[in-house]
Amino acid sequence: MATLVQAVRLALHYGEKHLGVTDVFGEDVGPPLGGVFTATQGLKTAWNTPLDERGILGTAMGIAYAGGRPVCEIQFCDYAFNSIDLLKVAGNQRWCSGGQFPLPMVVMTPNGAGIRGSVYHSHSFESWASRLAGWKVVMPSNALDAYGLMLSAIADPNPVLVLLPKALMRVKGDKPLPGEPTDADELSRRIDAPIGDRTQWHPDWPEVKEYFVPFGKGERVREGDSATVITWGRLVPICAKAADDLARELGFTFDVIDLRSIFPYDWDMISRSVEKTGRVLIANEDTEVTNFGEHLLRRVVDEHFYDLLVRPRMLMGKHVPGIGMQETYESNSVPQYPDVIGTMREIAADAA
Repeated sequence: MATLVQAVRLALHYGEKHLGVTDVFGEDVGPPLGGVFTATQGLKTAWNTPLDERGILGTAMGIAYAGGRPVCEIQFCDYAFNSIDLLKVAGNQRWCSGGQFPLPMVVMTPNGAGIRGSVYHSHSFESWASRLAGWKVVMPSNALDAYGLMLSAIADPNPVLVLLPKALMRVKGDKPLPGEPTDADELSRRIDAPIGDRTQWHPDWPEVKEYFVPFGKGERVREGDSATVITWGRLVPICAKAADDLARELGFTFDVIDLRSIFPYDWDMISRSVEKTGRVLIANEDTEVTNFGEHLLRRVVDEHFYDLLVRPRMLMGKHVPGIGMQETYESNSVPQYPDVIGTMREIAADAA
């Protein structure tokens, strides 16, 4: 099975070959590195830019306006903060033209903690991104969704932000990509650049197939009646594991919803689940003040107040300026497995 980052690379290759991608670019995106997480190794349209996030976004906008279909990378989402104004402008453009001028550009960037990257490589961006009207914002939690969401992002006429959880980049999926080799070692030999001299290396791309994950459609990764858990990104597999462990130990069962799309998001799936369980936990690793989960919580309370059996819970990162490199600091700054299973146990056992 492909890893999440291999799935992104295969999707970009498919986009070059079949969906009209004209440029893939960013800091160290081209040869020889192929991206800091290797997401762009071997791509024929990949090229390197200066260390200038505003320049990267401005170039993507220009290429899109000129009829191209660019995919650019901000090396870490931590460095997207100095380009908020351009992100806002890009989101405005199609609306300002009354729909006459589409802006088909994709911005991908690694998101969140989990790699002990310290202050400048551990932030989350989805709450900021959710305020950028005109953008579609997605965050896959597994390889197949990464592949399908990236293809949907490339094909869309609007600007799309693809947030890739740093901690899940090297995690293998449990579902095959359409057309990928069944042997993981064979896939690696064919598309992973060797360590050392790469001057003569060329990928041997497998014939992967079309697969689109629609925006605004979540996935129920576990099903149950004890509570609804709404999550995305790095915490999805953690919440799923906690649900499995609590089902085995205590008999509690959970609807665990992987949102997949931050905007648009799958309110119908959330709403039906809340009506069923009457208990809600929203878990993510972004900081706790003006967190995107707070918007979901407000809407749950507004529309399902009389369906709730107990008070809803939020599990979020601490509101601190940065995340320390030392493991203890990171573990106490963003939710970990003990925090997740403890909160899920608490809400399931809370007396109605």
